[in-house]
Amino acid sequence: MREFGTQGPVNSKDHTEVTMNAINNWLPAEPDLETVCKTYSDPIYALSQAEVPAIMLRNAYSPSQCHGLIHRFTNMGLMRDEADTNSADKRTRIDIGTSLGNRGGDKTKFLAHAQTTEHLFNFLFNGFDDPVDLIYDSLTALSPGKEVKVARESDGSRYGPAIFRVHYETHSYKPHIDHVKYREQRTDYEVYRFEHQFAGVLCVQNADENGTGTQAILHRCLWSEEIQPHIAEETFDKYAAANGVENYQVDLNQGDLYFFNTRCIHEVPPVQGTRARIVLAVFIGYSPDDNEIYVWS
Repeated sequence: MREFGTQGPVNSKDHTEVTMNAINNWLPAEPDLETVCKTYSDPIYALSQAEVPAIMLRNAYSPSQCHGLIHRFTNMGLMRDEADTNSADKRTRIDIGTSLGNRGGDKTKFLAHAQTTEHLFNFLFNGFDDPVDLIYDSLTALSPGKEVKVARESDGSRYGPAIFRVHYETHSYKPHIDHVKYREQRTDYEVYRFEHQFAGVLCVQNADENGTGTQAILHRCLWSEEIQPHIAEETFDKYAAANGVENYQVDLNQGDLYFFNTRCIHEVPPVQGTRARIVLAVFIGYSPDDNEIYVWS
C-alpha cells in the first residue's frame, strides 16, 4: 500500500485536483460492531492499512456508569475532585494504571507496577460493567481468527491491561506517533515483534460538556523516516498543508469507543475548562501473520 504523506511536495495541477476530490473520502468505519463487521471482512486489517482513520463504536458503554466510575475514582483518591479548586495537586495528567511509555525504561519496575494495576482492576469495577472487558471483547470481534490477550513476556509476566488517563486544563499532545518499534524502539520487550500498533480509547468524560468532544485529530499520513524531521521540528502542520494531507477529527460522546492506527500522525487539542478529559486507553500489537494480538497500556 502507498504510505500517505510520504510523497514529495504537491506541484502538479493534476495531483492537486486529485487530492481535493478525495478530501472527504477518508471516513471511519462505524457506528457499531454489527455494521462494521458486515462492511469489512477483516476490520483490524483495514485499520492496519489506513483504509479508514478509525473504527468508531458509538454508545458502547453506559454514560451513567461512566459517571459512577468517576465518582468512585474520586472517592478512592485516584483522581482529584474537580470541584476542589484549591487542591495542591496541579498535575495536568493523572494515570490510573501502568504506562509502558512512562515506566518502560526499567523493565523490572514496570512489570511490578503492572501487577499492582491488575490487582486494582480486579475489584475497581465491582458493581459496574467491566469497561476493560468491553475493549477486549470489541477487539476480538473486529479481529477474526486472532486471540486477543494481555501483553506478556516470555516468562509469563504481564503488562498493564489498560489505563485511565485523566487530563486537566491545558494538557495536549502535539503531532506524534505512538509505536514501540518506530518511536520508542523497545527491543527488549515482547511487543516489539508486532508490525502494527493501534490504540483503543473509551471516552469516560469529555472536558467540555457542551462542546464537540474532540478527542484527537488523525492525519492520513503514516510515519516514515522522511516525516520524522517535521515531527521533531514541529512543522508537520505546514507539511500537511503543502501536501494536501487529509485528516479526520474524532468527536466523541461519553461512552463512545474507537480504535485507530497509531502510526498515523495524530494530535490532541488542549483541554479547556475545569472538567477533566478522562479516557480508558490501551495499545494494541498486531501482525497479519500472527495469530495473537497483544494489548497493554
